[in-house]
Amino acid sequence: MSRTLLLQRAISWDLTLCLALNRWVTLPAVKRLFAVVSRLGDGVFWYALMFLLPLFTGWEGVNASVHMLLVGGVGLLLYRWIKHGVTRERPFVHSPRICLGIEPLDRFSFPSGHTLHAVAFGWIACHYFPALAWLLLPFATLVALSRMVLGLHYPSDVLFGALIGLALAEGSLLFIAPPLGLLPF
Repeated sequence: MSRTLLLQRAISWDLTLCLALNRWVTLPAVKRLFAVVSRLGDGVFWYALMFLLPLFTGWEGVNASVHMLLVGGVGLLLYRWIKHGVTRERPFVHSPRICLGIEPLDRFSFPSGHTLHAVAFGWIACHYFPALAWLLLPFATLVALSRMVLGLHYPSDVLFGALIGLALAEGSLLFIAPPLGLLPF
């Protein structure tokens, strides 16, 4: 099978799955749910968590919050650099069959910054506080799904956003998190 044919099949699969997920946005309750999840994934949920962790857990929460902020900053720079290098238009631009659920924050879709940050922040927070996994893992999953249901991202945008977020979180754990204890708190 040629590379061109393989690429065409991947693009076709990406659009087909995107269309299947985007059909859910026609249900008002689903659209509202994912619009709220997406808005919380803009940073509201994560910044609230970063604020609350030190209040309830002391210095361990400070370490986790600073760690999340550092990785968030790197993630922001990295995903913006990739987005402006790749310049992949959002699905609703390419297909009139995609129903836009909410207005996008920027023009390009690859990779999903919401997913990147949800995975990175969730992974880091769960490293410090495993008991939060029951809340953070489903929320990060809903953020990722919201991007496709709302017609803002292709599945491949979300997949690569998740992989980059996981790589950033795991890589940062080698340098920032205990037992190395590079943060002075």
